[in-house]
Amino acid sequence: MFSLICKTLIEKPGSIDLKISYARNLKTIIPSVNSVSKPSDERSLTVSFLTHSCGLSLEKAISVSKLVKIQDTEKPNSSIQLLTSRGFTKPQIATLISKYPRILSHDPEKVLKPKIEYLESLGISGPDLAKILCPYPELLSRSLENHIIPTFDFLKGVFQANGNLVYALKQSIRVVNSDIQKRVVPNMNTLRAHGVPEPHIARLIMLQPPSLVLRAELFKNVVDVIKEMGFEPSSKSFILAVRSMAMSSKATWQRKKEILISFGWSEDEFRMVFKRQPLFMMASAKKIRKLMDFFVNKIGLEPSDIARYPNLLIGSLEKKVLPRWSVLQVLMSKNLLKKDVNVSLALFVTKEVFERRFVTSYMHEPEVMTAYQGGLGVQAVVGGVGAELSQT
Repeated sequence: MFSLICKTLIEKPGSIDLKISYARNLKTIIPSVNSVSKPSDERSLTVSFLTHSCGLSLEKAISVSKLVKIQDTEKPNSSIQLLTSRGFTKPQIATLISKYPRILSHDPEKVLKPKIEYLESLGISGPDLAKILCPYPELLSRSLENHIIPTFDFLKGVFQANGNLVYALKQSIRVVNSDIQKRVVPNMNTLRAHGVPEPHIARLIMLQPPSLVLRAELFKNVVDVIKEMGFEPSSKSFILAVRSMAMSSKATWQRKKEILISFGWSEDEFRMVFKRQPLFMMASAKKIRKLMDFFVNKIGLEPSDIARYPNLLIGSLEKKVLPRWSVLQVLMSKNLLKKDVNVSLALFVTKEVFERRFVTSYMHEPEVMTAYQGGLGVQAVVGGVGAELSQT
């Protein structure tokens, strides 16, 4: 039938245009063997390499294969071997490639190795190297001479010790990925203009590098607000307040404050608590709501009790508050505690103090240990409370 149709088209007068049109349509419907097999083979090789050599799941490999094409495995294999020799585990390599597939296209000897060796010369190696690069693998695409070395030279001048530099980078590599001169330096100068001591500025970079990557105008507004709230620029709490406020958008900050006010805090109480413990506002709005609901509605604390001990809003409900509250409930049910026990203080004190006063003192009461362990989850006590609790 196919031959008959072609023959009819060719023999009819004026059928040349039809023949050309048909041939074009036929080429569209039936692509050449090369146009089909080459992309298919290339895609198959890419997916296979990503799954077997890089450790990606099939689904992830198919997604990543849209961003990188592997025609020859020699260079990608060398990159994998380089990372493995530097202590990267297979899951870390998979994470690195998932976030930055182009790493497989880089020349491992000319592009990757010099940058890794430079980081190692700063004392960043082994697990630290992986911890720093996995969140921001794009650093490996930056110019060693024009970006990486000048940036690290600047940071070394701030910290004056590689140990502090490594610690800061483990908190967030984002500061290295940023334009130091355009983002970080102007914000540091703003702090200096307000009289913030250099060690405090270095501490801010070390503890919360992203807070100094804020746009200069926004950062200046944050510093002005903190100063207006009565924080003294020369105090450590000033830096903590900047750290806390700089990490929230204005809308998010307002939402957190409204949650606290909805549970009974006044505006003045909010300002007082923030001055006392600025870091509690780094908790998410969801966490603040959950903790306040538990303290006020579940166990009956007054909002003013929480205002006296703002660290209650920093701890984990599941890992800290619930185990302690369970212990207190057991002790109160057995009349082993005074009726006027300060519950908010008991939930606030350090782990060591709480265990000494409310756990180890009542080792003869099995329910106490059951309550405390139940809140802590998988931890088990070996040979009584002392051995295990001293390790946690």
